[in-house]
Amino acid sequence: MSSFTVADSDTPPSLTSTPSKTPSSKMKSRRSQAESKSRFEAYNRLQAAAVAFSETMPIPEIVAVGGQSDGKSSLLEALLGFRFNVREVEMGTRRPLILQMVHDASALEPRCRFQEEDSEEYGSPIVLASAIADVIKSRTEALLKKTKAAVSPKPIVMRAEYAHCPNLTIIDTPGFVLKAKKGEPENTPDEILSMVKSLASPPHRILLFLQQSSVEWCSSLWLDAIREIDPTYRRTVIVVSKFDNRLKEFGDRWEVDRYLSASGYLGDSTHPFFVALPKDRGNVSNDEFRRQISQVDSEVLRHLREGVKGGFDEEKFKSYIGFGRLRDYLESELQKKYKEAAPATLALLEQRCSEVTSELARMDSKIQATSDVSHLRKFAMMHVASISNHVGALIDGAADPSPEQWGKTTVEERSQSGIGVWPGVIASVNPPNATLRLYGGAAFERVMHEFRCAAYSIECPSVSREKVANILLAHAGRGGGRARTEAAAEIARAAAKSWLSPLLDTACDRLAFVLGSLFDLALERNRIQDLECEIKGGDMDGYVGFHAALRCAYNRFIGNLAKHCKQLVRHHLDSATSPYSQVCYFNDYAPSYNKFSQASASSFFLELSDTGSASHDARRDQENIPPENNAQETTPGKAAETRDPLRESHITIPETPSPDQPGDAVYGVVKKELGICNDVGPRKRASRMGGNSKNSDYVALQNGGALFGNGERSSSAYADICISAAQHFARIREVLVERGVTSTLNSGFLTPCRDRIFVALGLDLFAVNDEKFMDMFVAPGAIDVLQNERESLMKRQKMLQSCLNEFKSVAQAL
Repeated sequence: MSSFTVADSDTPPSLTSTPSKTPSSKMKSRRSQAESKSRFEAYNRLQAAAVAFSETMPIPEIVAVGGQSDGKSSLLEALLGFRFNVREVEMGTRRPLILQMVHDASALEPRCRFQEEDSEEYGSPIVLASAIADVIKSRTEALLKKTKAAVSPKPIVMRAEYAHCPNLTIIDTPGFVLKAKKGEPENTPDEILSMVKSLASPPHRILLFLQQSSVEWCSSLWLDAIREIDPTYRRTVIVVSKFDNRLKEFGDRWEVDRYLSASGYLGDSTHPFFVALPKDRGNVSNDEFRRQISQVDSEVLRHLREGVKGGFDEEKFKSYIGFGRLRDYLESELQKKYKEAAPATLALLEQRCSEVTSELARMDSKIQATSDVSHLRKFAMMHVASISNHVGALIDGAADPSPEQWGKTTVEERSQSGIGVWPGVIASVNPPNATLRLYGGAAFERVMHEFRCAAYSIECPSVSREKVANILLAHAGRGGGRARTEAAAEIARAAAKSWLSPLLDTACDRLAFVLGSLFDLALERNRIQDLECEIKGGDMDGYVGFHAALRCAYNRFIGNLAKHCKQLVRHHLDSATSPYSQVCYFNDYAPSYNKFSQASASSFFLELSDTGSASHDARRDQENIPPENNAQETTPGKAAETRDPLRESHITIPETPSPDQPGDAVYGVVKKELGICNDVGPRKRASRMGGNSKNSDYVALQNGGALFGNGERSSSAYADICISAAQHFARIREVLVERGVTSTLNSGFLTPCRDRIFVALGLDLFAVNDEKFMDMFVAPGAIDVLQNERESLMKRQKMLQSCLNEFKSVAQAL
């Protein structure tokens, strides 16, 4: 406790003699003082440790706030009992200063020590008061230069031991300002306000708000900011500074009492303190400085009693006037808060000690694991198994983590994968739900449907007259009776290989991107699961080399799947375009493509996205119409193109042999047949395919001596072959999309990701000798890093344990 006592007379508190006490009361008083000091010391050490290790502790503290030049620095010097020119370094506008004032009767001269940056240790004592300001200034400038900021919330901690200071801990905050100084960022006032609110908001802190007496309560600039932090002023001590400047305005008692009450603005339960301090800033001794403080207190009381007509209501307001009253109140209030918070602090210390001990045990386990291969293999396998399970869960369907954050739209998938368009597709391909953010199995199915749409958007390309002639005449020369059919089939096969092959590769690459993106999602799910189960990293956290190797192994696994699937779908394409395939021979193959309708397309992939486009509105309006009335809404390429005005740009029109050849009627047929219209049955298409028998081929060859002369018959042969080639191309395309490729891609990608991913990753990561396996964990310098972390944890554990033992002793003495 402080040696200051406050008398009811005009005599300064520091000069008042202590009343005589009985021996028992003296012993009780000394015991109380000892308990208060030990409790205060315990909290001081805990506070230093909390600052050093960034611990969050509900330590009762006083936070001094107010506008710049409102007298916070002068009040701090008065509380310390000596001056150190703190105002000259303007530390209040740059960094908070935690002042730990310790009343030590043996310290006839102040001993000040600063806590080292990022450490709980204190430096050597500073005797010269002028050196204190220099340390504050140099530390502030060094930190702001390092952080390249105008202000910083990182505090400076100073411990002051002195025979004439009370046991108090005060955090001096940057002073509020309205405008930034020249050369400072414009947002400096906002940064200061935000910092002060952050420091003053914790409910265990007492607010010491200073405001000059010349400012009326109704005009207070910063009172609203304090009201935001503490609306009822329950934990706020309001101090009216520079009170002597207001005294000359009082003439009658009612004026003084009305001002001192401030009930119209602060409420009846809030009583401000009114303080005046010496204005003389000359070089005076510490004893003279304290004498001046006591003298000012006496002069203020004398003026209120003698200089005001009728005096003032001493019974009500005397205990709130003068620096001595404020100092004693702050000390007693802080001690009361210390006593109230001791049980909660003790419980929190026990919890933190237990947590740090557990962290230290895990760190020891990590260090031991650097030489224990079996330990690392065990936990690494468990981690890989967990990631593999999460990948399978994401494929089967999951809604966590948040799709809004982790999912991708179709446009984002195309952009991030680097595959912007489908090769050979001119029109924009927008599958259902393109605007929704999907991942995992949902995104996989959307890409599959997008591939189907893209495939049906590609038609058989135009074929030159020379190419048809070379193919047809070669087949006719071999004496084949089905020259036209063979020629058309050959053209369709070549077109399918050329145009569908890159489409299949693109589908594999897009699907591989979707599955490759699941790795980060699986890591996030694993992290969330560890937090829910209170598992911290599963002993794998921090092993950068292992995590990098795991990611590479996963990417290789997906890459190998994509490569294998490309080979499989290429095999399907080769089979469908083989000369021995029956796909192109109508008489031997019963087509199923015209059975595909909008009903099956809708059941394959439902539109769930909410969009305002006209095409989507039309689709939603017609979703309940029977398939036969809604045939135009099928997958692109499988409906009547004449109902879509944009399809004209995708229709392939064969070259006109010469302007005098009749072709309009034939081109009308081409347009209808290229779309594989569902209203044309097998019988109708067969009747339109000229040259489908030996007799027709013979007649065509004999009529005019050449199939591509100027006669009408030769023109019909070219057109019929183009029509037939388009039909064969459509059959090949449908067989690939509906029968081979879709099931192959599903089984080639999804089945291994569900069933074989753990085995594949395990072989890649663990089927190596111990030396190569340890390369993923013990990188150069890694052991040193672990050792440094362990030493830091040991220091924290030692400090917290010391504080815990100290608080146990304090609690037993209560």
